[in-house]
Amino acid sequence: MNLATIDLVILAVYAVFIFALAQFVSRDKGGEKKTSTDYFLASKNLPWWAIGASLIAANISAEQIIGMSGSGYVIGLGIASYEWMAALTLLIVGKFFLPIFLRNEIVTMPQFLQQRYGPTIRNVMAVFWLLLYVFVNVTSILWLGSIAVTTVTGIDQNLAILCIAVFALAYQLWGGLKAVALTDIVQVALLVAGGLIIGFIALNHIADQTGGAGVIDGFTTLLDRFPEKFDMILSPDNPNYQQLPGIAVLLGGLWVMNISYWGFNQYIIQRALAAKSTPEAQKGIAFAAYLKLLMPVI
Repeated sequence: MNLATIDLVILAVYAVFIFALAQFVSRDKGGEKKTSTDYFLASKNLPWWAIGASLIAANISAEQIIGMSGSGYVIGLGIASYEWMAALTLLIVGKFFLPIFLRNEIVTMPQFLQQRYGPTIRNVMAVFWLLLYVFVNVTSILWLGSIAVTTVTGIDQNLAILCIAVFALAYQLWGGLKAVALTDIVQVALLVAGGLIIGFIALNHIADQTGGAGVIDGFTTLLDRFPEKFDMILSPDNPNYQQLPGIAVLLGGLWVMNISYWGFNQYIIQRALAAKSTPEAQKGIAFAAYLKLLMPVI
């Protein structure tokens, strides 16, 4: 599958726009020298809407879009429990954990562990997360992202990996968190709008193919033909039960994983730590929780 010329032009314009926006929002103003707080915490001046959008953009990367779409096709709506449980977890993090981090002026999670338990656990945590991100997270994101790029453009996968890495570094390294957060707003807006539009078109197409008309008929057709795909809690006789073991996963391990990811993952929580104030951070967390409810649809 190769993109048409107009598609390539749109992608090029989008890439240039994102890069230019990142440079614009991160430019030096009045010759002021940037500090580490400016770079890593966006001068602690992010509004709630930027925090919420950036949290979702940080969460929804290539491995999630491709991986969860595949899981949704195989398992069904049950996979949405990850998303909807995350919405509730975000509210818990915003209410109970975030005020502690902001009150103690925490910049990184290893710093928080140092204050609580000492420098040894800080060093262990810092090294662990660095290794995890470099050798697991970043590599999987680049690889899965390159699959999508290769599929729609036909270019070599290694070249796709290189292009994604260079582009991401180009606008993130120079601008810091502020550039990342504000460009995330654009990307999340397009993600939400695009996902809803594609869902609307797909359901309309299903309705057209089955003699119906409109989104409601399309959804009804899916519900009638594949009722097992709409089970939120899988029964033990479901062939995918081992991947999502019913009520046990909702009341057990999923809580631990979600609180760890949304509350103590530096890549995620750093957005909220850059808020103007605790109420602003909490509003951003609540906005992200609302957007999370839309993710299974998108």
